[in-house]
Amino acid sequence: MELHALRELARGGPSEEATRAQHAKGKLTVHQRLALLFDEGTFHEVEQLRRHRATGFGLEDKKPYTDGVVTGWGLVDGRTVFAFAHDFRIFGGALGEAHATKIHKIMDMAIAAGAPLVSLNDGAGARIQEGVSALAGYGGIFRRNTRASGVIPQISVMLGPCAGGAAYSPALTDFVFMVRGTSQMFITGPDVVKAVTGEEITQNGLGGADVHAGTSGVAHFAYDDEETCIAEVRYLLSMLPSNNRQDPPAQPARDPAGRRADALLDLVPADGNRPYDMTKVIEEIVDDGDYLEVHERWARNIVCALARLDGHTVGIVASQPQSLAGVLDIGASEKAARFVQFCDAFNIPVITLLDVPGFLPGVDQEHGGIIRHGAKLLYAYCNATVPRISLVLRKAYGGAYIVMDSQSIGADLTYAWPTNEIAVMGAEGAANVIFRRQIAAAPDPAAARARMVEEYRSELMHPYYAAERGLVDDVIDPAETREVLITSLAMLRNKHADLPSRKHGNPPQ
Repeated sequence: MELHALRELARGGPSEEATRAQHAKGKLTVHQRLALLFDEGTFHEVEQLRRHRATGFGLEDKKPYTDGVVTGWGLVDGRTVFAFAHDFRIFGGALGEAHATKIHKIMDMAIAAGAPLVSLNDGAGARIQEGVSALAGYGGIFRRNTRASGVIPQISVMLGPCAGGAAYSPALTDFVFMVRGTSQMFITGPDVVKAVTGEEITQNGLGGADVHAGTSGVAHFAYDDEETCIAEVRYLLSMLPSNNRQDPPAQPARDPAGRRADALLDLVPADGNRPYDMTKVIEEIVDDGDYLEVHERWARNIVCALARLDGHTVGIVASQPQSLAGVLDIGASEKAARFVQFCDAFNIPVITLLDVPGFLPGVDQEHGGIIRHGAKLLYAYCNATVPRISLVLRKAYGGAYIVMDSQSIGADLTYAWPTNEIAVMGAEGAANVIFRRQIAAAPDPAAARARMVEEYRSELMHPYYAAERGLVDDVIDPAETREVLITSLAMLRNKHADLPSRKHGNPPQ
């Protein structure tokens, strides 16, 4: 039958040689990738037989079906998800007018259906032979990315090159996944960089997965192979709602809600100067110790993760004392602010775990704009209407304490462990400021300083000082943290809060 023959031709790509060349680069074909993403047999392709109508530069002689992009929808764990996937075998996955129109259509369908959109990116940018029509196609994608922002989850999976303006579409989405060795993102490639600045660098050195996952913060996740990468995309989708009008999917919890976490008593040293790994604390609290860390390798002094508590998705923002003592800096503020905004947009409660000594001091931080970057995190928390619970494990000093979802900026519930120290600054620094003259005039300044440090600590920093003033709702047994958080979230599950009527706010940039 002619129809079946045409469909086989469209699925097969331009040639066996092109398929072998794709595999030789360590990359899967477009349909192999879609088979990994969707539940078996559920993918429905849209406009499979679409072909471009461009002429000139030999294009009139090359009109392959799909025009280099496969679009459609299917099921991921039984839930509808839309996708578009570049086919590098056709025009190098470059975007032309027909190619862009297919993407526009599937994006519009995803928004209308209220379902997540996943892009599998493996394209060489704009199709030069089609000129400005190709550039206009990107504009339509960017506009739809922005319209869908906060309405449906958008996930970009980088499986090949992404250069020039094409890189801005992934940057507008919620999450970016990359594969080491085969995916790159940059605005100007190595040749242009060398011509303009004289610097020599490889494609991976300029915009590879490790660069964007650890240095620029463009990529949220990086994996060694496409199979693992796409499996993690499915896992992320399992934690997210289909759109902003729904709650994240809940699942039956095997981990008892009342399970004591006695290991927490030993994980966190009472000495505030001793580091520990906050991810171990998270493992003890969440269901089955299972969580998905976002931006794991960038701004490591703060942890952002998605996990479940009693089967319900939560977002966790936590200081990481193992890196820079858990201070807030420019990178950490930006990382946490966007994560909080994402959680708020998609009805995911936010739990904040504090052990923060303050903002990172330094000329580089001040000149780099720590004021406006720190304000991004403050704005994100103040603007969030989802359930918000904060827990002070040890230190919570100064402006960083306020910014990280203190009760004064709208946290619904604030808890603390008996090891908490909530204050303007540490006792040593405070004593040096308050008692500077007395210490200097004392016969034994060191002994006087020690005595006054202890006086300040006992008067203003004892574990129950904030609770006595209503700034902490309760001081809890660390072993009961999981149960307290779960019961608190259950109470807050139907929380409703209205923001002032406005077109939109003007967050700090």
